[in-house]
Amino acid sequence: MANKIPRVPVREQDPAIRATNFEEVCYGYNIEEATLEASRCLNCKNPRCVAACPVGIQIPHFIERLTAGDVSGAAEVISQDSSLPSICGRVCPQESQCEGACILGIKGEPVAIGKLERYVGDYRLENPAPESNTPRNGHKVAVVGSGPSGLACASDLAQMGYEVTVFEALHEVGGVLVYGIPEFRLPKKKVVAKEIDAVRRLGVKFETDVVVGRTVTVDSLLDEEGFDAVFIGSGAGLPRFMGIEGENLNGVLSANEFLTRANLMRAYDEEYDTPIYVGRRVVVVGGGNVAMDAVRTAKRLGAEATIVYRRSEKELPARVEEVHHAKQEGIEFRMLTNPTRVIGDDKGWVTGLNCVQMELGEPDESGRRSPVEVAGSDFTIECDVVIMALGTSPNPLIASTTDELETTRRGCIVADEEGRTSRRGVFAGGDTVTGAATVILAMGAGRKAAKAIDEYIRNK
Repeated sequence: MANKIPRVPVREQDPAIRATNFEEVCYGYNIEEATLEASRCLNCKNPRCVAACPVGIQIPHFIERLTAGDVSGAAEVISQDSSLPSICGRVCPQESQCEGACILGIKGEPVAIGKLERYVGDYRLENPAPESNTPRNGHKVAVVGSGPSGLACASDLAQMGYEVTVFEALHEVGGVLVYGIPEFRLPKKKVVAKEIDAVRRLGVKFETDVVVGRTVTVDSLLDEEGFDAVFIGSGAGLPRFMGIEGENLNGVLSANEFLTRANLMRAYDEEYDTPIYVGRRVVVVGGGNVAMDAVRTAKRLGAEATIVYRRSEKELPARVEEVHHAKQEGIEFRMLTNPTRVIGDDKGWVTGLNCVQMELGEPDESGRRSPVEVAGSDFTIECDVVIMALGTSPNPLIASTTDELETTRRGCIVADEEGRTSRRGVFAGGDTVTGAATVILAMGAGRKAAKAIDEYIRNK
């Protein structure tokens, strides 16, 4: 029976070698491995995996095509619901979504849906679909931000016939896909640039170095530039800090700043004159995927790298795969540890991080057990750099330039499930609405907003 076939392992770089380079960790499947893994799918009549996918990819259908050797057909099935399969196959938390719902996972290992999506997505990148000849309907839509929500929204709208222009504040298109996720997890030229080119072939235009809120405003796009609607998918790039003593010392920075320097400015590449300071010992505060990205990047740049997290390993919010890879690469994990002060020398440079030991008490509002400080447990971790990976909030600049756009106390734009905001003609989705989340959830929000924008313009 198909469910008796063991899950096909994916080939990876040796941990000792990959910890010294920025090449991709996972090699992915070849055609034989992908076909064998696809054959494990039971093709359920009521596929729970589809319901668990934020964009509703018809997973059994694309896997069925792949099992039959029809990779192009599998790509066509995926393209109906996702415009970024190579990216999602690499960075989505499949273990808590599609694979987490796979019926094979009840008594064994689920189908490696993410690795199969990656294989099919990579095939499509090497064998791209022809440029779109969808006739334009005469309506213009502006998309603010070229991250996953913006790209998904722009892609769907272009296929509906809209003239779409994406405005990006930085000099390179891709948003968090370019500046946030490290090269060893998501190759920029091999994957991200090609996925964006696929969106561009649909007729989407991209304008970089445009800071909406300064260069232009939401109001001017609607009232002066002739756009019928605006979608805001500008993400959540405003970092949070702990508010402890010493955070203004040289050597303390946010994970956003650190990863942007490494990724967008290619500071890790010796051919680029943009070095990045990591010192000899780096401590990253946090336990999410961004924390794992930052600490593994620091390791590759030559530092001794440590994760400090105030809860236990069981409560780590990062993907299991990322934690596993970090441990393989020699990252030290200091669990139940909470920073209280950054220590510096008389020249203003970091020399250490003062911490206290924690223990788990009663569950908090999220259901996780709240950490409680252990009295008299102060100790110091010697380090040169402290990177704060404590989450992010949306930049308030866009919303501040229009009086009609409602926001929350934390600066998130208020929008309904379809992305409609309090400002007529303005829609929003992704991290700018929810706060920092995942690529696939942002894509799902972008796709929902595209449908709502289409309905809005047609009814208008």
